[in-house]
Amino acid sequence: MGKCDEANVEVSMGDSASPMKPDNFTFTVPPEAPVFEPTPEEFLDPLAYISKIRPIAEKSGICKIKPPAHWQPPFAVDVDRLRFTPRIQRLNELEAITRVKLNFLDQIIKFWELQGSVLKIPTVERKPLDLYALHKIVKEAGGFEVCSAERKWSKIARRMGHPQGKGIGSILKNHYERILYPYDVFKNSGAVGDNKETKIEVKQEQTPEKAGARSRSSSKCPAATPPPAARRYKSSEPEPEAEGSRTEGALPDHADRKLRTPSKDENASETRRIIVYHTYNRVSKPAEAFGFEQATREYTLQQFGEMADQFKSDYFNMPVHMVPTSTVEREFWRVVSSIDEDVTVEYGADLHSMDHGSGEAAFTLHNTTLFISGFPTKSSAHLYPGEQQYADSSWNLNNLPVLDGSVLGHINADISGMKIPWLYVGMCFATFCWHNEDHWSYSINYLHWGEPKTWYGVPGSKAEQFEAAMKAEAPELFQLQPDLLHQLVTIMNPNILMKAGVPVYRTDQHAGEFVITFPRAYHAGFNQGYNFAEAVNFTPADWLKMGRECIAHYSTLRRYCVFSHDELVCKMALEADALSLTVALAAYRDMRTMLHDERKLRKGLLDWVSHHGSEYNFKSEL
Repeated sequence: MGKCDEANVEVSMGDSASPMKPDNFTFTVPPEAPVFEPTPEEFLDPLAYISKIRPIAEKSGICKIKPPAHWQPPFAVDVDRLRFTPRIQRLNELEAITRVKLNFLDQIIKFWELQGSVLKIPTVERKPLDLYALHKIVKEAGGFEVCSAERKWSKIARRMGHPQGKGIGSILKNHYERILYPYDVFKNSGAVGDNKETKIEVKQEQTPEKAGARSRSSSKCPAATPPPAARRYKSSEPEPEAEGSRTEGALPDHADRKLRTPSKDENASETRRIIVYHTYNRVSKPAEAFGFEQATREYTLQQFGEMADQFKSDYFNMPVHMVPTSTVEREFWRVVSSIDEDVTVEYGADLHSMDHGSGEAAFTLHNTTLFISGFPTKSSAHLYPGEQQYADSSWNLNNLPVLDGSVLGHINADISGMKIPWLYVGMCFATFCWHNEDHWSYSINYLHWGEPKTWYGVPGSKAEQFEAAMKAEAPELFQLQPDLLHQLVTIMNPNILMKAGVPVYRTDQHAGEFVITFPRAYHAGFNQGYNFAEAVNFTPADWLKMGRECIAHYSTLRRYCVFSHDELVCKMALEADALSLTVALAAYRDMRTMLHDERKLRKGLLDWVSHHGSEYNFKSEL
């Protein structure tokens, strides 16, 4: 996104004042995650309290903790001097299935552009035709020729959700033959080699016109960067149609063309032969790995807040605090599933002070590298009366990771994002995508102020089921990026996951509340509006076993670790006298596992060397 004027968000929706569109989209709200309210006594020891609630809370992957009413830490950031650069999020590119559809449309668009045409999406029963779904269903049914020969088009229409008795099958066949079948022929011919000449004949019934301007719903900051190629199509707006479906204008350039493979007995003068040389690579090239881009503007908190509030009030056409959270939730999942609505937001995510000058999203304060937190810290100068208790509090996210019972304290390095808290400045719809924490650690998020943050969680025990469901729904994305879930760039509607049998829970985190995520628990969510949050990881003694399993899992994926788990356990062993009994016992058990695994790996290596008769120069004993 380009620069955005303060408190000025452009909403382009034709005659509508609000981008919200009434339709038949439904969202089934997942069950609520547990909420805990510790007593003042229980609140004194966060690790002990989290251990106490863990048997219940970890079953939902996430939980919410409401501190006692008296615990109200001051906000320690200097709001006037703090500046940050957010990242850009185009919402429908975040959702896995929608991104697959956009990538597919991109391929179709490139194909027709090579023919000098601009794709125009037909409408069926007053709705844009889902070309991706049609192509996928026809392919699963055997392809265009099989579906035509075996008269499967009525079944195809039913699978697409259309009612019987309206001749929709014939209409879908016509659209497929005119738009998608030439692409199939092209792809099949190109599969032989890149240098093969591809010929497709198009019978011209009228002279094509130049493509007009695109007509798409959008809600975003002005001067946004150009969207991807998948947005270059022309979307046919619903109009009165004969028998509920529109068939004209399905092809580019307003021309009604009949496309087919060449026939030997056709008169060459009646057709325009399209010859494409050396273009298969261009059409078949996979989409690039998806990632976020940084905005070009730097904000103060006030400037970002003005922009965020203006966006939300314009979008919902009412004051920001009057919009129900359920309305925002439903609209969020509707928008991310739409391929023809551009809603772009900005998110000050993963902000911290350690990367100042790196070009990444970071806080700056008088061009000085500082550890910035929303909590007062023990190193803060000139603390006001009453602030010292919060600087020393075990619930202060600067202190929690290095408490005596959290083993991260035995790592000397300041691991940004794990030991050092990260800060998050959100706006309506700003999203954090499905992920679990590095090394499958716990995480804790505190919402300092602002509008709620909506969370979704999956129990850590169901992580593999979650991953399988994601891959089954969007295999194309995982073929391109096998480590997609490690990139924090993809969401999927919880209803799709729930339909696949994955348990999903939700919660709305309000200002002054904590959300805990448990080891290996996948979580995601979005912001209801302008807010400020802070998060960090922590690792109680019970995490050590899960951390060991995590590095074994990382090994199978060839993923780098953030820190050395073995080094951590060895350092703990060297400081055994300083450990509590609980931590010492956990460290002892993990070290035994470490030694067993090391012996097993060395034996496997020695057996391999012995089998292959190669020489080696290392000792065979530990």
